[in-house]
Amino acid sequence: MRPILPLLTLAVLLGGCSGLPILGKRAAAPAPEPAPQVAQPGLSAPPPRPGARTAETLDTTTPEQRAAATATPAPAAEAPLGRVAVSLGAPTVAGFWLRSALVEQAGPGLVKTAAGKTVQVELQPGEGAAQLSLAAYRALGLSLTDLPEVEVYRR
Repeated sequence: MRPILPLLTLAVLLGGCSGLPILGKRAAAPAPEPAPQVAQPGLSAPPPRPGARTAETLDTTTPEQRAAATATPAPAAEAPLGRVAVSLGAPTVAGFWLRSALVEQAGPGLVKTAAGKTVQVELQPGEGAAQLSLAAYRALGLSLTDLPEVEVYRR
C-alpha cells in the first residue's frame, strides 16, 4: 500500500496543473458565443469599458435612449410573435435587443411584460433560450436574476 500513496499524491498535484503554461504556451480559452448585433441606431450603444463589472457600468445606454425605448410607441402595425421566457443576455453587448427563436428576421420590435411595461428592442434571430439585453432588463425594472415571460411583437 505504501508505494501507491506517493503515486496518488503526484496524480492529485499534477491534476491541478492544467491551467499552467506548458513550454511558454497557455491553453486556449473557449470561444465566446457570438453576440447579437443591434442594427437600429436609437437602440444601440457603445460597448462597455474593459473591466466593467456592475449593471450600471455595463449598461452604456443614455438616459435619453432609455426614455425613448420605454416611451409608449406610436400606433403601428404590430404583429404578435408569441410569448417567451427570457434570461439576461450577454451583458457586454450594449443596446436594447431580444434574441429568440420566435424571430426569423432581424428588425424592430417590442417586448411587453405581464405588468404591462414595454420596451422597444431590436429583434434578433436566435436558437435555444431567449435572451434579453441588460439595458432592456433594466428599462423594464426586472431583477437581473428574473426569468420573466414576455410578449414579443414585430413592429
